[in-house]
Amino acid sequence: MVKLHDSYKKLLQIYTFSSNIIGTPYLPCRFVPSHQNRHEIRFKTSGAAERALQERQRQHMARGLPKQKPITGVKEVIVVASGKGGVGKSTTAVNLALGLVANDQSKSVGLLDADVYGPSIPKLMNLKGNPELTDKNLMRPLVNFGIPCMSMGFLVEEVAPIVWRGLMVMSAIEKLIRQVDWGNLDYLVIDMPPGTGDVQLSITQNIPIAGAVIVSTPQDIALLDARRGAEMFRKVNVPVLGLVQNMSVFQCPKCSHQTHIFGSDGAKELAQTLGVEMLGDIPLHLNIRETSDKGQPVVVSSPDSPEAEAYRRVAAAVVRRLAAHSR
Repeated sequence: MVKLHDSYKKLLQIYTFSSNIIGTPYLPCRFVPSHQNRHEIRFKTSGAAERALQERQRQHMARGLPKQKPITGVKEVIVVASGKGGVGKSTTAVNLALGLVANDQSKSVGLLDADVYGPSIPKLMNLKGNPELTDKNLMRPLVNFGIPCMSMGFLVEEVAPIVWRGLMVMSAIEKLIRQVDWGNLDYLVIDMPPGTGDVQLSITQNIPIAGAVIVSTPQDIALLDARRGAEMFRKVNVPVLGLVQNMSVFQCPKCSHQTHIFGSDGAKELAQTLGVEMLGDIPLHLNIRETSDKGQPVVVSSPDSPEAEAYRRVAAAVVRRLAAHSR
């Protein structure tokens, strides 16, 4: 029995210490040996202590998530996301932003690269250099093709790895959002990092988001992660505007034969399962890859091409879905 009491005292010390760290109220317990088994230990809380715990939990829940604060000057935020990397999310985000302007010249659109570890916007938008500071100590976005852009890639060397822990990444995201002079924008397109981690949660919990666009290839393994991404946005009450099926079909430049390298209609079937709209199909085309690598996105460098038209159709579908959700 002495050993049991010693074990109980150690457990009680550990519980009290952990409670002080996480903020859970310490519950006075008493040691009750079981009549059925003398070696069994049970922890029993008093009724008052249990009610105190329930009240503390209620207060925590009432406190809720961080209050969302709009980005100064930005009317609507559109996030472009994917469950995994390598599905053409950043290329889609860039051409979506340019497509929004191409469809309506009166609209002002900005582009934020939230992929801190692997920023792609500087390369895709052919931008280099460090942002200047305003009199209010805000960073001025770099501009190309009429689109103001901000990225971690403007603040570090092009090939420098960003080896940061979570808290540093969160701080960087906060600065990219709040300490930038965006001016007045109708739309801010955010190129999210792949996956469903800290950055996604931080952004969705801190700024109001008009809607999310999920990018995926038709491949089954990509669709699994795309579904996780869509479900994440639903859990944080962000409207999923729809899916974009990227690299949907390859057309041979010699004979025009079409091949579905990654499968066909996988994203369309997922959209039906999730009950969201299919925003459009983007082909697997050499023109998209070459123009992206040159920093001359296809929407501006080949505006009359079928590939540019596909992105403009996606942009039109996004605007239509935004209007439907705002009613």
